[in-house]
Amino acid sequence: MFQTPARACGVDFGTSNSTVGQIRPGAETLLSLEDGKLTLPSAVFFNADEDSTHFGRDAMAQYLDGYEGRLVRSLKSLLGSQLIDATTEVAGRALPFRELLATFIRELKRRAEEAAGRPFDCAVFGRPVFFVDGKPEADKLAEDTLAQIARAAGFRELSFQFEPIGAAFHYERTLDREELVLIADIGGGTADFSLVRLSPERAKRDERREDLLANGGVHVGGTDFDRALNLASAMPLLGLGSRTQNGGELPSQLFYQLATWHTIPFAYTRTAWNDFQQLYRMSSEREKLDRLSRLIDRRAGHWLALQVEQVKINLSAEELSQLDLAELWPGLVAPVTRADFTAASAELVSRVAQTVQELLQQANLHSTDIDTLFFTGGGSGVPQLRDAISQLLPGARACEGDLFGSIGAGLAVEAARRYG
Repeated sequence: MFQTPARACGVDFGTSNSTVGQIRPGAETLLSLEDGKLTLPSAVFFNADEDSTHFGRDAMAQYLDGYEGRLVRSLKSLLGSQLIDATTEVAGRALPFRELLATFIRELKRRAEEAAGRPFDCAVFGRPVFFVDGKPEADKLAEDTLAQIARAAGFRELSFQFEPIGAAFHYERTLDREELVLIADIGGGTADFSLVRLSPERAKRDERREDLLANGGVHVGGTDFDRALNLASAMPLLGLGSRTQNGGELPSQLFYQLATWHTIPFAYTRTAWNDFQQLYRMSSEREKLDRLSRLIDRRAGHWLALQVEQVKINLSAEELSQLDLAELWPGLVAPVTRADFTAASAELVSRVAQTVQELLQQANLHSTDIDTLFFTGGGSGVPQLRDAISQLLPGARACEGDLFGSIGAGLAVEAARRYG
């Protein structure tokens, strides 16, 4: 289909991981972005000790090695929120989050060009079906913001494609017959779905509008499962849900802030510290608040989130895992079961399942009409979520692509179509 390397690239700027793809006949579509790996974790660390900026796995390693500085992860979650116009403190100065996103996108572009051996002026960016649920104006503003940032980073000409459609185009290249496919893209920040007719013959068409039967999505992703598990298993050890001296329950805002990837830096502000001191004075269980104090003092919120994320990953394959916080507080280890995780995430799973049901109704299809259920995105590895979606489509063959690469590879196909 494509005889020469494309001049444009596909960019999957993800909540947790990012990829860039370019159609190169006879070569891997995804470009190497970090030490031979095809993904670049969407993380930036500003090293105050050495006045340097680090990205991806290197950013996480710098943070875990104990350098003084500021780690920001889940950058994409800022789009569509009021936080996009806020700042975070880096080396004593206020850094706008817009500038932070531009810094990451610029580095992503630089690495992709280095791997491809050519500049990229044109790109198709992936986007969730909804950046913001139920608010079209805010959703449009989020896309416009990303477009402005991408152009400032050097992409002269760019356009957007829904991320599950990108995954669909990647999956379509493997087919030898027509299928009606539900693409389930469960990423770090959103759960997106597309119902689409795919086939080798349809893949040759420039216009695919009639093949797309329905799109839907909800702002639930892997980081939401992290937060739910954090609030259920870790934060109670630090005081969430504990009692005040008057018998009430401690306010929860600071705990939610520390359990949410993209708001963790706000827990280290002077205002947040004042909030903590108020909590401490109110608390009747101050040993737990002593643990919270140590977490904040060490700026270890991302470290805690990583421990919880690993427990989530473990529980995708096992029935029991250990949340080991002994590095924070000697002897602080708690068992977490898959049943615990299932209970903590039940509301999230229900919202995603409802979205799938609404999508079928939107397309006027019955569950038995679907041939294939195609999973992509790291969040699709959560077993209770995958089971809930599969149960809605009992006749569909379930399969999965590259959980972290299908979208970027499919966007590269679309970029080659649009820009050559």
